[in-house]
Amino acid sequence: MSDRPDLPPDWQLALHAEFEKDYFKKLMDFVAQERAAGEVYPPEGEVFSAFKHSPFEDTKVVLIGQDPYHDVGQAHGLCFSVKPGVSTPPSLVNMYKELKSDLGCTIPNNGYLVPWAKQGMLMLNAVMTVRAHTPNSHKDHGWEQFTDAAIKAVSAREKPAVFLLWGNYAKKKAKLVDTKRHIVIEGAHPSPLSVKLFMGSKPFSKVNDALKQLGHTPIDWQIPNL
Repeated sequence: MSDRPDLPPDWQLALHAEFEKDYFKKLMDFVAQERAAGEVYPPEGEVFSAFKHSPFEDTKVVLIGQDPYHDVGQAHGLCFSVKPGVSTPPSLVNMYKELKSDLGCTIPNNGYLVPWAKQGMLMLNAVMTVRAHTPNSHKDHGWEQFTDAAIKAVSAREKPAVFLLWGNYAKKKAKLVDTKRHIVIEGAHPSPLSVKLFMGSKPFSKVNDALKQLGHTPIDWQIPNL
């Protein structure tokens, strides 16, 4: 992985200061060494997918995840999303159930969430790579500093956005957001461990209400069948 990641020009501009910092160069070296030693997810060309699907100025919702999926063929650079043909992971199954209850969406036959990203939803894992079958293996190597910079960049922007923070890990990111301009929605994580608190929390309709309040078009949450 090169020291300057393959980001679209608008995100390059927003985050260019990070690429010159020591921590980022060390991070890129670490990820390159990990790839040389074994399997790392997502594949190299998909690490920065979240930024490619959601242009900087068009980002109106920021969803924070923690760590990429670590099994074969799952992770492709968007938090909670998996590639077509991969079975839907438990957290996403719970998200779909809540979507059905909250907004009447039908449960799709896939976990490919790119249609959300294309509507201006930045779906960002705080740590953007992981060693195969080893959760949190790339934690505390610099990714958190980089993704915090991305959150701060959206927060510093004139155009307001909605930040959707599920679970204690994501909620800690609220301090990076200027709440005078942006709306932060916090809630339980959809994982099986906290699903009782997640169900009935209506996060999807809350996001759409907040978007309308900010003058944005709501998200069409229905994921089509593939």
